[in-house]
Amino acid sequence: MGIKALGYVVIRSTQPEAWDQFMIQTVGAMRGSDAPEGVDFYRVDDRPFRFWVERGASDELLAAAYEIDNAQNYADLKTQIANLGRPVEDGSAAEAKARGVGEFFRTTDPAGNGLEFFLGDSRDNVEFVSEVGVSGFVTGDMGMGHAVFNAPNFEEVHEFYKAIGFRNTDIPRISLSGQPDDPGMGIAFMHADNGRHHSVAIIEMPVPPSRCVHLMLEMKTQSDVGKCYDRMRINKVPESASIGRHVNDQTFGFYMQTPGGFDLEIGADPLVIDPQTWEATAHQQPSEWGHVWAWQKALEEQQGEKA
Repeated sequence: MGIKALGYVVIRSTQPEAWDQFMIQTVGAMRGSDAPEGVDFYRVDDRPFRFWVERGASDELLAAAYEIDNAQNYADLKTQIANLGRPVEDGSAAEAKARGVGEFFRTTDPAGNGLEFFLGDSRDNVEFVSEVGVSGFVTGDMGMGHAVFNAPNFEEVHEFYKAIGFRNTDIPRISLSGQPDDPGMGIAFMHADNGRHHSVAIIEMPVPPSRCVHLMLEMKTQSDVGKCYDRMRINKVPESASIGRHVNDQTFGFYMQTPGGFDLEIGADPLVIDPQTWEATAHQQPSEWGHVWAWQKALEEQQGEKA
């Protein structure tokens, strides 16, 4: 269906001031301009915004928005999603203009995760300048990064994403307990029509109130990642996983908790695939090294206290 890349995300928040502190002082993004009333824009490149944070009565990811390559594929995708029994709601002309796109529609996957698909995108000549000195983020043809969703009805959700044009990159079943009788949980890492290892992923877990597992941004250097890791600690942002390197996409990075309750992965130096020739893998180990999760640390501390 011609899905190019993840273009932007739409977030609702009860604490926009916390998001501003997080995005500017910890992540190192840049404030955007000309946002609608009640909305804050944050940019990481030459797009007017990648993060849309709107004030509201809940803290959740409302949508991950993906760009479609042409008008015919856009129309075909709308039809395909409707035929799959999912709702399709066209955005108004005013909403499209605010998003910097030609047109878009809203839908949800079978687990209720929010999605937008759009045609026509915006770029400008505003220089990206980070107040905390981030040299830059890797976007371009690979989009802003990736989004990971929960999917308790894993097989149904996986079939939905395959039907609309995402393709499998890595499809493991991973056991967190390590016990031989643990069937593990299904995970599907899926790529769009670009070199990023995955632009969307789903995990066989209940959907949380935040409606997201994590988002990912790629920085230009490992040094930028390390400095962000320090800012996380200095700004007392909760660490979700320590620095490490993944097996499947080779990303060097870490995870921290956003004000929205879901995580943000900050990484560098990932594997770049050929989306036309890639054959799906099934890595059973998440990380080569590192990535000690907060829940693992808490469990180790409890075990230490009992010893």
